[in-house]
Amino acid sequence: MFESTAPLRTEFHELETALADPAVHADLVRARKVGRRYAELMPIMKALDEYERLTDDLEAARELADEDASLATEAAELQARLGPVTERLTRLLAPRDPNDSSDALMEIKSGEGGEESALFAGDLLKMYSRYAESRGWKVEILDAQETDLGGYKSVTVAIKAPTVGEPDSMPYGVLKFEGGVHRVQRVPVTESQGRLHTSAAGVLVMPEVTETEIEINEDDIRIDVYRSSGPGGQGVNTTDSAVRITHLPSGIVVSCQNERSQLQNREQAMRMLRARLTAAAESEAANAASAARRSQVRTVDRSERIRTYNFPENRISDHRIGFKSYNLDQVLNGDLDAVIKALQEADTQLRLSQVGVNP
Repeated sequence: MFESTAPLRTEFHELETALADPAVHADLVRARKVGRRYAELMPIMKALDEYERLTDDLEAARELADEDASLATEAAELQARLGPVTERLTRLLAPRDPNDSSDALMEIKSGEGGEESALFAGDLLKMYSRYAESRGWKVEILDAQETDLGGYKSVTVAIKAPTVGEPDSMPYGVLKFEGGVHRVQRVPVTESQGRLHTSAAGVLVMPEVTETEIEINEDDIRIDVYRSSGPGGQGVNTTDSAVRITHLPSGIVVSCQNERSQLQNREQAMRMLRARLTAAAESEAANAASAARRSQVRTVDRSERIRTYNFPENRISDHRIGFKSYNLDQVLNGDLDAVIKALQEADTQLRLSQVGVNP
């Protein structure tokens, strides 16, 4: 049933050999790439080993069942155990996004709703930061434009796992479903009459890529420097350390002013540019794919309204999969497991259907 996995076994053994080679670990970029792919294949190899062992045992038990009645019982037990293993292996082998094992860059921007939208963007940042902390991930703010009341017009963070793990446990593989428009319904702190308002913030989730994974021609970028500023235009420092980079072929613009030095801001802005270019390429590829192959779950831009946070009902609703729960207070405190697992399962079902497997 899984005869086509032979090349994966060969690749896995080659990766094992590479990981034992000191020369590979001397090259940090190559070592991370090898480690990432090894982590991707490890669960597949474990499931495949178990599948083959159970299949061999089942075949032997069936051959001898006529001579020994106890082996007929054993064959039935093996058959029952083989079902879940086969299902798990089928899921693991379904085609998936090659970036799922990557760390992530997340950009949150306020939208309609003025100051209330900016405050909600800050709430989303806290929610994702607490969720990341619960998973042992590190959150690093790359750039932030704060408002006078402590909200964010825009904030970009890097979310990194301490080690390379399975795709379903890595920042991008988990958080990529969060991209889109997040709508909030509540009475804003700025509302004196106690009226319910609706506002929104946009989230963009991108895989973090290294310089070796995407090449940017220096002739294709324009770099401008300017003076950093804080809420209300208050100066953060008195030097032109903020950096704005324009990628001329695509028109993508990124900026960074959080760091004190121009060099540091340039490095952070280049990280953001690499991620934005990768996300743009993904979006273009998705648009070129047939409608049947496009994901119903995930988006790489902020144009789609994906979720509503209703404070009066303490309700969170994900509109893509019909998910609802009435623990909004816990969700905003970082308890995102239920909705993320539901989104991952919906994505798995879609990927299985695309390869002709009945979910």
